[in-house]
Amino acid sequence: MAESRGPVAPKDPTAKRPFYYVMRDKDVCASPQPDGRGIQFIYESDGRLKASAKLVGSVEDETMLGELDTVAGFRKQVHSIGVSVQKSGEPVKVKFCFQMYGFKDPYNSGTTLTMDLDSDGMELVMDLSQYEWSDDDNVPGQIRFEFPEGGMTAKVSVAFYLNDGYTAPEQKDDKEVDTGSKEYKNMIGKSLMQLGNVHRIKKALEKARSGERTEVAFIGGSITQGAGAIPINVNCYAYNAFKGFCDLAGRGYEDNVGYTKAGVGGTPSEVGILRYEHDVLDDGKKAPDVVIVEFAVNDEGDETKGEFFDSLVRKIYNSPQKPAVILLYSVFVDGYNLQDRLKCVGEGYNLPMVSIKDAVYDQFYLGSDEGGVVSKNRFFYDMYHPTSLGHRIMADSLINLFKAADEADDEDDLDITGITPPKGGEFENTYLVNRYNIDKCPAVLSYDFGGFTGESTELQMVERDLDLKGTPEFKGEWLYPGDGSGEPVFKARIKSSVILVGYMDSADPGVGIAEVYIDGEKVLTIDPHIIGWQHCNVLIAHRGGPVKERDVEIRITDPAKRFTFLGFGLV
Repeated sequence: MAESRGPVAPKDPTAKRPFYYVMRDKDVCASPQPDGRGIQFIYESDGRLKASAKLVGSVEDETMLGELDTVAGFRKQVHSIGVSVQKSGEPVKVKFCFQMYGFKDPYNSGTTLTMDLDSDGMELVMDLSQYEWSDDDNVPGQIRFEFPEGGMTAKVSVAFYLNDGYTAPEQKDDKEVDTGSKEYKNMIGKSLMQLGNVHRIKKALEKARSGERTEVAFIGGSITQGAGAIPINVNCYAYNAFKGFCDLAGRGYEDNVGYTKAGVGGTPSEVGILRYEHDVLDDGKKAPDVVIVEFAVNDEGDETKGEFFDSLVRKIYNSPQKPAVILLYSVFVDGYNLQDRLKCVGEGYNLPMVSIKDAVYDQFYLGSDEGGVVSKNRFFYDMYHPTSLGHRIMADSLINLFKAADEADDEDDLDITGITPPKGGEFENTYLVNRYNIDKCPAVLSYDFGGFTGESTELQMVERDLDLKGTPEFKGEWLYPGDGSGEPVFKARIKSSVILVGYMDSADPGVGIAEVYIDGEKVLTIDPHIIGWQHCNVLIAHRGGPVKERDVEIRITDPAKRFTFLGFGLV
């Protein structure tokens, strides 16, 4: 009989390299895909990875942070990547992907690192030396967590283990946030930048309480879309502020109070003024009683540096429904926002204003015994967007305004038509002309689509209202397919004092450049690659002067490349 043996002693564990987190217990929710899978996309280009190392991993060394801007620097610093996924319930297989963007074709010519792991919270480590790397790698591009089904939620952590010669700061735990504490309430109170004229908010609350149909709407950028909230549809600030309004009015969320979320990532108020009729008013089917406007971190892209914001506010406030207009100023991780530029609009019209920067930013640098309530790491999902907790803080700040308005004395409504627009109001009456309404538009006297006869499959997708799947933005577009099937020119004779041109940005080298001509003179060159990702954009082709007839042409410079024209903005 063979002698029995005890378990063989395992090898000594490999010494753990110094490391820092770029994600730590980060909430993710897999967006449903056409094939049934679910994917959480986390973009790391344009300084996002560096910001995560600083925010989550406490890295302060500027040389180390700078290395994360390129794949060459990343490979010099990072030896291996540790990944864990913790999902409640039965574990599932999850694929971790880290895609490097290439020089030639950003989305296709770079390396993609992949690793399969279980969602049981166990960390697996990928040794970067074991992968074959592309010679065309440019920058770290995006991280993806691919789940077998859409809608799955989990907490994920990603750690960078460092090569010899590098050191990492101690990785500390954050304390939980007590949202019922006196300190939390004091922080929320600081968000009330200006109560303003409360008549329209009080009127909307009274209307909801009476049982009449009441509509609450939100328009803004990716933060209003819900980016960083997990899941994006029910943990975003917009939905939770809406629920707070309903609670204050004593109405159920699905009773007589309607909810509209019209946030679109990467879009300033220059785009928002063209989106308003469709995205908020549903082409005349809705008439909001309260509209929250959030463009404080998006409007650096506004060519007019504030006039589009002013014009959009006037457009909403002066509409027949006479809604309450609330200005919301969100904030980036570095403290950036445009409230100092834009607050003159709220002051000029005495509008309610809420500043998230005023609420949270100073307390980031205080200890808990000094009034610190929430850390940057807990508030921010990445360098641009709040976590679910951050979204709750934003919602609570708006709810604080609703309550303050409800308790304040009523006053006469304010007519702003006689007030000189602080930033200018030339674009107040701008409306979108697209494929669906061009035949009904009296300002378009004639047109010839030329080869712009297709419909795009590359429109920016947006999770509207409570939707998780996403719907295409600016549907009603004209696509020039780049197949030589028609003349690469869109022609129109237009009678307007303002002409805006909407188009789709893209990083795809198969997308071409367009030139805009008015009365035979080139006024604009549109390069969809400048922004570098697939999203909606708007540029001014003409403004100022009398309303008169003008011949407008959009010409494609390379007929072998496609181009998506979203429509005109006309006054």
